[in-house]
Amino acid sequence: MNLLGIDFEDWYHPELVQKYVKDLNHTQTMFKGLDKILNMLRKNETLATFFVVGELIEKNPEILDKIIENEHEIAFHTMNHKKIDSLNFKDNFANEISQFSKLTNKRSKGFRAPTFSLNKNSSWIIDFLAEYNYSFDSSVVPVKTELYGLPNAEIKPYRISSNSLEKDDPNGKLIEFPLLVTKFLGKKMPAGGGFYLRTLPKKIIKNAIMNYQKQNIPATFYIHSWELTPEHIPKIKLPIKEQFITFHNINTAFNKMEEILNKFEFTSFTKFLSKNSIKY
Repeated sequence: MNLLGIDFEDWYHPELVQKYVKDLNHTQTMFKGLDKILNMLRKNETLATFFVVGELIEKNPEILDKIIENEHEIAFHTMNHKKIDSLNFKDNFANEISQFSKLTNKRSKGFRAPTFSLNKNSSWIIDFLAEYNYSFDSSVVPVKTELYGLPNAEIKPYRISSNSLEKDDPNGKLIEFPLLVTKFLGKKMPAGGGFYLRTLPKKIIKNAIMNYQKQNIPATFYIHSWELTPEHIPKIKLPIKEQFITFHNINTAFNKMEEILNKFEFTSFTKFLSKNSIKY
């Protein structure tokens, strides 16, 4: 059984978009595509964990209701999609996590850092989450990219702590679910969704999942809400590089995701933990 996380965020949240739209009116539109996403999951008999940016629930509380009513899981993706290694982020996080807890009636047990920004500068957050009774994190990509990555991290789930981000810590209170990686043209690279789902050949991604299954490792996969519902993204002018990384092949994402769900079994993180013991 594999794991599916849907990063539920709006069109103005992606890292490479933020600074180019800061002066625009940030009208939320992604809630309009939630039913489409839920229907896709229902059709493929798949449960998912929705890592939601809190401000979206704040303005559209029906998001929470629909996710829970369809037996999916709610998890925390910060209140405003700020990288957790940003200046002053730590000072405000206690308020953020308390606010999200109130908005979701303390349902959240999982966290994902925006732009996978968990690193040595933001490692404090793991023990902080444990203090708030969180049970899992999924912010580690076990390969270095231009934007993120912890290249020496385990590829299988492990106990993580603020002092041990990349290797199993017997005293760690949270389970880390690192994102799926593979080798392509001899190079280790992410394969767990997002830009890589849109860009890599489908065969490479399917083979990566099958390789994990042979090793009895759950493949942790993710997709953004805006990738599945690009029809709700307003036209944005971006530089060539940012445009390519953010929107390349975006109109193929929904069908590719459906094909992956049709071929492999996925579930939510907490459901997986309830049925599987993590072996070390």
